[in-house]
Parts: sequence; structure tokens; C-alpha cells
Amino acid sequence: MAHKSIKSLPSFPFGGCGPKWGGKVYAKPFGGGRVAGHRLPSPFVGPVLFYANPKNFDDSHASKLLMNMDEKVDPCDDFYDFACGSFVKNTRIPDDKTSVNTFSIITDQLQEQIRALLDEPIAKNEPKPFVLAKTLFQACMNRSAIEARGVQPLLDMLRRLGGWPVLDGDKWDERSFSWEQSVYKFRNAGYSLDQASLGLSREYLNRGFSDKLVQAYYEYMVDIATLLGADRARAKVDLKNSLEFEMKLANISLPLEKRRNATSLYNPMTVAELQEKIPWLEYINRLLTPHVNIGVDEVTIVSVPKYISDLEVLLETTPKRVQANYVMWRVAGASVSYLTDNLRRRQLAYVTALSGKTERESRWKECADNTSASMSIAVGALYIRKYFNENSKANALEMVNDIKQQFRQTLNEVEWMDDKTRKAALEKADSMASHIAYPSEMLDNDKLTKFYSGLEMSSDKLMESVLNLTLFGTEYLFSKLREPVNKTDWVTHGRPAIVNAFYSSIENSIQFPAGILQGAFFSAKRPAYMNYGAIGFVIGHEITHGFDDQGRQFDQNGNLVDWWQEMTKQKYLEKAKCIIDQYSNYTVSEVGLKLNGVNTQGENIADNGGIKEAYYAYQAWTNRHGEEARLPGLEKYTPKQLFWLSAANTWCAVYRNEAIKLRITTGFHAPGRFRVIGPLANMEEFANDFKCPVGSPMNPAHKCKVCSATYTSVFSNAETNSSVRERRGLH
Repeated sequence: MAHKSIKSLPSFPFGGCGPKWGGKVYAKPFGGGRVAGHRLPSPFVGPVLFYANPKNFDDSHASKLLMNMDEKVDPCDDFYDFACGSFVKNTRIPDDKTSVNTFSIITDQLQEQIRALLDEPIAKNEPKPFVLAKTLFQACMNRSAIEARGVQPLLDMLRRLGGWPVLDGDKWDERSFSWEQSVYKFRNAGYSLDQASLGLSREYLNRGFSDKLVQAYYEYMVDIATLLGADRARAKVDLKNSLEFEMKLANISLPLEKRRNATSLYNPMTVAELQEKIPWLEYINRLLTPHVNIGVDEVTIVSVPKYISDLEVLLETTPKRVQANYVMWRVAGASVSYLTDNLRRRQLAYVTALSGKTERESRWKECADNTSASMSIAVGALYIRKYFNENSKANALEMVNDIKQQFRQTLNEVEWMDDKTRKAALEKADSMASHIAYPSEMLDNDKLTKFYSGLEMSSDKLMESVLNLTLFGTEYLFSKLREPVNKTDWVTHGRPAIVNAFYSSIENSIQFPAGILQGAFFSAKRPAYMNYGAIGFVIGHEITHGFDDQGRQFDQNGNLVDWWQEMTKQKYLEKAKCIIDQYSNYTVSEVGLKLNGVNTQGENIADNGGIKEAYYAYQAWTNRHGEEARLPGLEKYTPKQLFWLSAANTWCAVYRNEAIKLRITTGFHAPGRFRVIGPLANMEEFANDFKCPVGSPMNPAHKCKVCSATYTSVFSNAETNSSVRERRGLH
């Protein structure tokens, strides 16, 4: 039975490293979840659906589509502008947001619901998890207590950790500093600085001080240090040296493009092999204490061995004062959000330079978001009990089964795959587990209480409460080190109050939290063609992640195994290269930047596969249930055309220029426009449904197809009459 290695601890629904709120449960939004060995039932023996009678359809779904559309645009020229043109023209981005899209619109509603839950008075005998969540929310909202305490909580913490040279000036004694000892102190205090983290992304830091954002980051560092009491002239010198050190760390780190090959990042080494100049055995054991100890023969997974050797050289040649200023800046920078309005205003100025937004969210929104993300199990349990419609679970399950069946058929019919690889791929698809809405354990107060035992919060000490939470999460993770791997652990799937979806290659599972089973993505009070186009697209996207450039490296049980025959692998890589080249040629006109087709390839492959699977799954649904009525105001469009419209509507979005630059430079997801025109331009089905002539922008003669198959023997060719011409986490 597999056991957790030092590198393979489970994802955890707590705040992230350092006192940072809102750690993600999975690595990839619309692409991250896990569980092996679970076979889903046949899609043709599904549950009874809870769709409304056509007479009871909610007309607002039709009106939203019509409001977003620009029917003056030819759908064969630009389907994104056709489906989302009016949304883009008429949507104003609030000052406290970097973008507005389908996800943010639903999230706004979710925020209101979570606020209502957390604002409720603590009842007598209320279960501890709910008391803790409400207490954390109160601590965040307790502005008077935060202002009264000022910056003292951070200054006390910095002294406890050994002092920040930029504040202590000449009094700081480098003889008392070693980075190893600092890490031990950070870990025990609730900060997690056990790897070299960067305050600004590698892509920007490598541009040097001449870059506008690097300069903004440097000025932010200096201003925060000055607000905490540093001499400004000293801060400029000290923190310039610190930032240069951070740039060197960025330079020796692996670029995003080279981190997509999981095999190259899997380098087993014993501690004895690892430690040459740095006492790694003591380092790791001090971090693990008191849960477990390791010996020199313990095998660790080192993602980038060269980074370790380069880091050793860098530390040897860097003065201790510079090292200390770097690590203490990371502590200070991570703490600003929990301190006074004065510091938070300066933080906002930096965020404005980075993302373009000019106001912070209302405090209640920030507190609701952070409490929900950091205590996702407790808040999620409150949310599902009050707001989730259980009927959505049954509908989503049938859709998952339908779409998995179509993916299976694709694997059976794809021409470039050899039989041995095909057999392994089918086994992986059959073993892919589904986690829909929430785990049932979240309805059990005893299980929730046991999980949160040992955690304490204070309503008048925000920073300490967040540190307690981070330390609690770290202790929990390390306590699992020697336990057998449990890929169905409910804790790792306990974040229902979020608008996203996930695939996890380690578990080989897909997850669709309760939060995404609503709004533009799903409703039982609208036709199935809208649901298959929206949440169906999402489901297909996540399933396809299991076979994208990263997911394909893992087998049906989530093991990193090369199960592809060499010739088939080369054919796959050729087809993936077509997707890379296609998206690399897209330019975001607003900022004049081309997309990074390498970094976004996993998401783009998932989009291309997902929409096709959803399309044919809807045809299967129609064969079982019959053709559906059309919505009022949309009678001139066929159900197939409305499927495409619904799919495109999930990606209607407007962005600030600064935010779109950041997304292109560092992100894994293409902007909304290209998540529509990219996949649809590759599909004959779209071109046929909208009668797009070959050579039109939405029906190019050359199409990229990673997985292609014919379905004519399975599905009926329904109507194509129309008044128009016929065509890896998530965001």
C-alpha cells in the first residue's frame, strides 16, 4: 500500500504558506482533484432528472443570453463577439475588481450568502467548527481592534523571529542568524518559508530594475519598511540588495514552461545524497517534529536538483544581512493584509500597478472570501445546508456519465492511438472518480468537530488567529506522512463554496463543487442544451485534463508512469504542437501581446476536448429524452446553436489591461475570447450548425485536433434550420 512521501502530502483546505489566506485545494483551477479505482455507472441507467416542465422554464436564462449577444456580428466571423459582444460593450469593471466574468458574477452572489451565514450570532451549543469560522470572520471585521493594536503584532513577530536588519540598523547581529534556524522559527510561528518564495513572479523579476512592475515592487518594499519604522535611506540600500538576491533566486528557478514535464520533476534522492553543504537531515526533522523523524536513508523527491546545488552556491556567496532582509521582508509582506488601513492603502497602490484595480474590496467581502477559503470545510458545511439544491447533484451526475461515455468513444475511435495505449487510456477513463457538490461527511457535525479539534481563534487578534490556522494546517499535513495514502479522503474534497472545478492527476478524479452548479453554468429550470453547453463544457474540460500534456503522464491510479507507446506518444505530441502553435498566434489586441501557447496548452487541450464531448453527450441526451423546446426570444436558433451560445456565454469577460498582461505573462489560462474562438474554430460540428463556409474565420481549412473521432453511427442528425449561417482548475 502506498504511503505519503515527503513531497506527496495531500492538498489541504487551509490558508497557504505564510499567513496567507485562501490556499487552493488543487493545483489547477478548471484543472486539479483525485481518486483511483472508482467505476461510474452506465450513463444510460442514470437517475431521474429534475428538469422543469418546458412551461416552467425560467425565461431569465434566455434574456441573459440575449443581453450578452451582439446579433449584428456574423457568428462565422467571430463567435465570441456574436455571443458576448454586448456584454463586453456594456460591462463596467468596478474599481475593486480586475475583471468581470461569469465566475465573478456567481461569486458575488456566493459572497453575499457566506456573509449572511458568518454574520449570524453564535448560538448556544453551536458546533465548534462554525464557532471558529464566525470568530475568524469577526476578527477580520474587527477594524477597531486592528487599528488599536497597530503594527505591534508584526513588530513583535519580527523580533521573535530574530529581527529585521532594515529595522534594527547597526544593532542587528549577523552572528545570531542562519537561514536554517530562521525556517524552524517560522514554521513554529505559523509562517511557512521552507522554500524560496518570490514576492513577484519570476517572469517579471528576471527583467531587472528597469521593469515598471519590478520598480513598483521595490518601492512598495521600501515604503512598508519605512512605515514600520525603518530609516528610508537605509531601507533603499538594504532592500535593493534584498531584491537583487530575490532576482537571483528567480534566475536559478525553473521557468513555467519547463515545469510541465512531471517526469523531469520526479527525482528520488536519499537525504544522504542530498546533503553535501547543507544539513538537510536536521532541517527536515526540525520541520517534521514532533510527528515523525527520518534518517539519512529516507527517500525524498527533489523536483529540481540543480536548484538545490545552485541555492547552496548562492547562499555561500550572499551576506547574511541580505539573506535576513529577504526572509523578513517575506514575513512582513505576507502580514500587511491583517494590519492597519495605513499599510493596506500602500499595499493597494502596489496592487494597482500590478492589476489595475484602484480600490480594495469592501472589508466584508474580503473577510468573507478569506474565511471561506481558509476554513473551507466549516464554511462549506454551513453553505450547503442552507443554499444547495440537492436535485442539482443528480442532474450533474447524469451529465458526468454522459460526457465520460463520449470521451470513451473518442478513445475507441481515435486513429493515431495503438491498441496497447488505447487499452490503458480506457482503463484510466473508467477509473476516473467523480466528486460532485460536496462529501457527505460535511453533514456530520461530529466529524467536523473532530477535524478542527485543537484549533483556536480570537475575535480581537486577527493576525494571531490566521497564524494559528496556518500552523494547524501544517501540523495536520505533517501528521499524515507515515499514513497510507487515502485518495478518497473527504477532507481533500471539502471546499464546496467555490465557483470552480478541478481535475487531479494524482487521484485521477474530477471535482465539481456546489458553488459552480448554479447561475450561468447550471439550472434545472432551463433546457438541457444550455446546461450541456455550460457545465457540460466544464465537465468535459476536467475529464480531458486527465489526458492533456500533464495529465497523460499519470496512470489510472495516479502514479507517474509512462504508459504510452513511443510512436503513439510522438503522434500525440505532434497534435499538441498544433494547439500550441494555434494559440501562440493569437494576439490580445488591447495590450498587443501574443498568448503563451506552451504555458496554456493543458487548458487549451482540455477546452478543445471538453466542448466536443459535451456536444455529443447532449445529442445522446436528446436521443433518450427527445428534442427540447426553444426559449422565448431565441426561437430562431436551433437547440444545437443554443448549445454553442450557452458554451460561449460561460467565457464572456472584460479585463483591465494590467490584469490581462499579468494573465498572459504568468497564467495558464487563455483569456475568455480565445477559450471560445480557439476550440470552436477547430470543430466541424460548430461550422455545420451555423453553416460557416470553409475559409471563414470560425471555419478555417486547417484545424487542430488532439483527439478526433466520428460519431455518425451513434447519433441522429437533428435539425440544422436556422436564420443564421450554420459551424486543465478552470479559470
